[in-house]
Amino acid sequence: MTQRAPHSSGEQIPGTSGSDGGTGPAMIDAGAELDPVHPVDLPAPPANTRGLTAAEVAERIARGEVNDVPVRSSRSVREIVRANVFTRFNLIIGVLWLIMLFVAPIQDSLFGFVIIANTGIGIIQEWRAKKTLDSLAVIGEAKPTVRRDGVSAEISTSEIVLGDLVELSPGDKVVVDGAVVEADGLEIDESLLTGEADPVLKRPGDTVMSGSFVVAGGGSFAATKVGREAYAAQLAEEASRFTLVQSELRTGISTILKYVTWMMVPTAIGLVVSQLVAQDNNIKDSIARTVGGIVPMIPEGLVLLTSVAFAIGVVRLGRKQCLVQELPAIEGLARVDVVCLDKTGTLTEGGMDVTEVRMLGDAQDAYVRRVLGALGASDPRPNASLQAIVDAYPDGEEWRCTQTLPFSSARKYSGAAFDEGGGRTSTWLLGAPDVLLPERDPALDEIEQLNQQGLRVLLLAKARGELQGPDAATGAVPSALVVLEQRLRPDAEETLAYFADQNVAAKVISGDNAVSVGAVAGKLGLPGAENTLDARRMPTDPDDMATAMEQNAVFGRVTPQQKRDMVAALQSRGHTVAMTGDGVNDVLALKDADIGVSMGSGSEATRAVAQIVLLNNSFATLPSVVAEGRRVIGNITRVATLFLTKTVYSVLLAILVVCSQVDYPFLPRHLTLLSTLTIGVPAFFLALAPNKERAHPHFVRRVMRYAIPSGVIAGVATFVTYLIARHHYTGADALDAETSAATLTLFLVSMWVLAIIARPYTWWRICLVAAMGLAFLVVLVVPWLQEFFALKLVGTMMPWTAVGIAVVAAAVLELVWRLIGRRFPA
Repeated sequence: MTQRAPHSSGEQIPGTSGSDGGTGPAMIDAGAELDPVHPVDLPAPPANTRGLTAAEVAERIARGEVNDVPVRSSRSVREIVRANVFTRFNLIIGVLWLIMLFVAPIQDSLFGFVIIANTGIGIIQEWRAKKTLDSLAVIGEAKPTVRRDGVSAEISTSEIVLGDLVELSPGDKVVVDGAVVEADGLEIDESLLTGEADPVLKRPGDTVMSGSFVVAGGGSFAATKVGREAYAAQLAEEASRFTLVQSELRTGISTILKYVTWMMVPTAIGLVVSQLVAQDNNIKDSIARTVGGIVPMIPEGLVLLTSVAFAIGVVRLGRKQCLVQELPAIEGLARVDVVCLDKTGTLTEGGMDVTEVRMLGDAQDAYVRRVLGALGASDPRPNASLQAIVDAYPDGEEWRCTQTLPFSSARKYSGAAFDEGGGRTSTWLLGAPDVLLPERDPALDEIEQLNQQGLRVLLLAKARGELQGPDAATGAVPSALVVLEQRLRPDAEETLAYFADQNVAAKVISGDNAVSVGAVAGKLGLPGAENTLDARRMPTDPDDMATAMEQNAVFGRVTPQQKRDMVAALQSRGHTVAMTGDGVNDVLALKDADIGVSMGSGSEATRAVAQIVLLNNSFATLPSVVAEGRRVIGNITRVATLFLTKTVYSVLLAILVVCSQVDYPFLPRHLTLLSTLTIGVPAFFLALAPNKERAHPHFVRRVMRYAIPSGVIAGVATFVTYLIARHHYTGADALDAETSAATLTLFLVSMWVLAIIARPYTWWRICLVAAMGLAFLVVLVVPWLQEFFALKLVGTMMPWTAVGIAVVAAAVLELVWRLIGRRFPA
């Protein structure tokens, strides 16, 4: 994809003119193509690095040159209403409802009011979820640092104007397109744009594209494209965070609804012909009974209840400062059986403390302290390790820094060259001892002992070669060991215990020394923490790597590409993998994992690619997300069986009626009552109930293996009762008596299906089932409700026969469910 600069030919990039004696304005040809993969060679920007003045910012705002692209964190209210109202099944039910309003009493049109209420609930719940999501998205929004009038300040992305000087640090996301003005070992990862994992070294004049991010070094760039012109804005318009992307649950429901539609259409046509043509009945009564046969075939509440369950899940997690950027992430995390954790920022807090500096060889303590102070002062954007050194040795500006090598997770070390004064110069490296030292160096034994205590050790070494050369570490002379102590997260131990209890394997994947990481994990009680592996000895064959991943729990010295390969290896064995992290080195693995989880304080890049962002930076929030996902998936599987049992018995009853050439036994009011008491109300409460069972695959198979036999048993039992009642009752009101007997059987069998699904029983589930049974009993005994719902049991023999048939059907149901559970486990 190519981008064309918005300036006229030869126009100066705003904010880069040399007002302080620079080499002159930087020029960009408007005809130049800005390619995110192969940046064009641009003239180096001038020396002016103060950024725009307040007057220039105001001028650009007046011209509309502002990065004012609205961030779509959720669907608009109009889209929410449209998605909930204009559905295929709502259209069918709406037409049938209008027909019933003209041909039958209002009680036969109750199903229409129920749909209006359900749709309203869906709209309100999703609107609440939208408000939660939008407010959390603002909290988690990237805040780039912009330099204006020589002063750096964080501003909202939408406040950036054309020509602004945007500063970059490791982990920062490039939020608008631009041209590099300053570069200090600046390495940009453009994998989100190009698919290439190798970072690109940027120099002044090179282009940077929005959507990329900094992996090493720092610098600044002048914004050349803002608003809808920027590459990121064009990507953002193609997707919405609230979009319901592919998920097994929604795909399964869509598949079910497709088959239901195929069954429903021919069955409904046959029922219409049977009732309107074959039966010589009153036309209005025939229409009412035809509609009564069609409406219950539609599992309209299933889609609605799924949306409501997801929306409520978003609201619940939002209250815990958890931003769900993609709704199916809740479902995905419920299916996770392996969670890969990055130690820093997940098991440990970001800060560290220098506990000791051990001299090596003939190094002098005072001199080493000066070197450490100078190294700390040389990096304007220190990482957590270097920040601990800065805190311990704050006076380090005596020496002049002549060259720097920023830390890279691939290199495992950083460095700097100094002019010490008096004509003396030196070059120093600071990083992983097992990378900077040869394999059998005696100091490694001492380092191993420190690592086994869970301490982090850095090696300070004097380099002999060029700092920027590929062999900068070759022949480096070790001078001191810097011992750092990491701060453990107080909630990490409890969270790891939760995963162990839920049979979710935790794998700690870190760039640090494996033994040190294993010691930290051991302190937190991670199962298998003693099984550590140095990733440099990790097999490269995917199958062998998967075996190593399954056998070990702690991995050290892992490169960013290896993290990605590890995730792929686990997935190749059928594992559902979640990856947590907060650093740039985690981005590739977060992208490829089934679920990516980022800390809110993590780099902008990790927050951009993660499906879930923990805004409170608390690893302890993760069990809540897992529990919410399990609640949603487990409960939707439960209630889907209820809805589809109704669909199956409705289709079967219609087929039996057509084949037998008899009146359809029910009016719409009867099935509205049954659906409300045995499905609608119970399903709502069951869908929101706690559920800790881990989600299982094959949603459609799991639901249909119970729904089909349950629906068949309910339909057959009801039709048998109806046929017996037709022979038992005679006279003008016989059909009403036959309907009442059939309704009693269908209600009792449906109640038994509900009772099975409500297991395991708790006090509130028993009360729920009992309340539904009591409500039906009230309808049968209260005269005005009898009349309203056209339900009146006549005599004693036929009602008890209906009960007896229902008891037999319930026993068969119980037997069938147990056989299915044993012979066809999901």
